Amino acid sequence: MLQPDKDFLIKLAHTKMPYGKYKDRYIIDLPEYYIVWYHNKGFPKGKLGEYLQTVYELKVNGLEDIIRNIKSNFPKR
Repeated sequence: MLQPDKDFLIKLAHTKMPYGKYKDRYIIDLPEYYIVWYHNKGFPKGKLGEYLQTVYELKVNGLEDIIRNIKSNFPKR
């Protein structure tokens, strides 16, 4: 069974969008249509793309609260 990377999820929970219309908003709090737009357009390379793709999967499956709980229960590293 695949085990999620705890450090990856904690970092995701505390990562903010670095640019654009939603600059400085937590990635988990980006509007769903914006994440879907990236999904259709193609996610950026690197960590940001991995975070956005993960958020897409979480939102599609209604699991965003997992990241919100991590954000409140695990301090930023």
